[in-house]
Amino acid sequence: MSDCLTLKNNALILRIRLTPKASRNAIGGIYTDEKGQEWLKASVTTVPEKGRANDDLIALLSKQFKIRKGAFSLVAGDTDRHKTFTINETAESVIDIIRKIAMP
Repeated sequence: MSDCLTLKNNALILRIRLTPKASRNAIGGIYTDEKGQEWLKASVTTVPEKGRANDDLIALLSKQFKIRKGAFSLVAGDTDRHKTFTINETAESVIDIIRKIAMP
């Protein structure tokens, strides 16, 4: 499993580097920060005001990974471009779907 996606306490932890105000909504690729941590890259067209970019990111993740929106919980990075989510769906198929779509 990539460093941006880990399993901890029966929940998936997903780290994302979000680019708001992008030209299109997209998920894919890995960003490695200066500490060597990996983050899944995502972009949304929404401006980062009043949580709208976060809401659109969750909608994008939900649609692309075929996981219900309510399974995603933002646990860090509410106003930062580096965000950490827990996903309360731990089936192996979910891990495989995320890997296949986001990290080909």
